[in-house]
Amino acid sequence: MSGFKQTPLTCSGHTRPVVHLDFSDNTEYGYFLISACKDGKPMLRQGDTGDWIGTFEGHKGAVWGVALNKEATVAASGAADFEAKIWDAKTGGEVQSFQHKHIVKSVNFSRDSVFLATGSNEKLLRIFDLNKSAEAVTTFNGHTSGIKHVMFFQNDRRVISCADDKTEIHKMEFSAIPTSLEVSRDESIVTIAHGSCVSFWNAESLSKVNEVTVPTLVNTASLHRDKTMFVCGGEDLKMYKFDYTTGKEIESFKGHFGPVHCVRFSPDGELYASGSEDGTLRLWQTTIGKTYGLWKCVDKVGSPQDLHQQEITAI
Repeated sequence: MSGFKQTPLTCSGHTRPVVHLDFSDNTEYGYFLISACKDGKPMLRQGDTGDWIGTFEGHKGAVWGVALNKEATVAASGAADFEAKIWDAKTGGEVQSFQHKHIVKSVNFSRDSVFLATGSNEKLLRIFDLNKSAEAVTTFNGHTSGIKHVMFFQNDRRVISCADDKTEIHKMEFSAIPTSLEVSRDESIVTIAHGSCVSFWNAESLSKVNEVTVPTLVNTASLHRDKTMFVCGGEDLKMYKFDYTTGKEIESFKGHFGPVHCVRFSPDGELYASGSEDGTLRLWQTTIGKTYGLWKCVDKVGSPQDLHQQEITAI
């Protein structure tokens, strides 16, 4: 729908840079969005509107990683206070806390919400059983620098991690530090941002299937559920959309006032959310001009010559 102007929704509330975010799956109440911020206060929002629902309070340092389980009933966070916490997403109350020996940078739930994976500056990847004690049931080593991201995939049979040592255990090496890691919703493609590139890997064989060069140092990338496009952002403050197959840039937008640290598509693919150094979350339409959430496409009568126009507004 060409000719429309992208009108992002701005979600304020955080007071420092937003460094990570995560969506739930679709539930009977819609889908939900959680954000991690250096202000130490993860926030839960309605995913399609950005409306604030609540703040999880209890960390004593910057929060670097967050996760929602598929049903949006529990949340997890990892922080500079050396703790990973589990929260009741309905009440906001703290359920469990797992002590580490260094900053926890990443948290991720298994599909059944029984296990939690954490990655930390200890260079260790831990797996916790949420039905048992606070001790990790499994610990993996191998990275030589702090772990930035960790995710379950392949129906929880495998765990993938990336670190400041420019590796993904155990198969892949990069010329620049990986800054973003995403597993597609069908768990077939792993998307990795590194340097000025976004690369895509077969999740079963961990062989590279595609790579696109981006006109900035890229911090984050997300692949659309239908694999026709991906979005990314980085140091030049822009949000980019690329054709996944051809690698050609479709469009780019400015909206943030600081580098973009994180971006993810919603579970239905109708929008993508970005978090930035400027302390805000922004929601962007995948198809500009479509009525969805708070975006309304309205008809307008134009000039006396009866020119018929449309505009998109965010309410």
